[in-house]
Amino acid sequence: MAVSKKVIIISGKRKTSVARATIRAGRGRIRVNNFPLEVFEPKIARSKMTEPFLHVADEIRTKIDIDIRVSGGGYMGQAEAARMAIARALFRWTKSKHLQSSFIEYDRTMLAGDPRRKEPKKFGGPGARAKRQKSYR
Repeated sequence: MAVSKKVIIISGKRKTSVARATIRAGRGRIRVNNFPLEVFEPKIARSKMTEPFLHVADEIRTKIDIDIRVSGGGYMGQAEAARMAIARALFRWTKSKHLQSSFIEYDRTMLAGDPRRKEPKKFGGPGARAKRQKSYR
């Protein structure tokens, strides 16, 4: 009889970046686009991605592996999308209401997304709001 292994796939979004995280039982490895999180650059993006682990006990972190695939957007948008995917995966893995309230109290965007998107460009100018200037007076 085959034993089923617990695997959770979850996503996070920020601006135009999308992160898909796969969490499974393991040895505590976290990889972002097949690179270990410890060598991910720039450092500020790496620190943003590690924020969810500040709220989780070390015995949970050392028993799981997280693989994250991130695409689209810039490096900080990707970091925040990965952060959201990690936080959601940890919450789904532990099913802890205390962890959920801890994430929401620290920063709500760890579990709930930010709905702001780029405003579409309109006619008559180079951007969404800017218009051609006239100078005849």
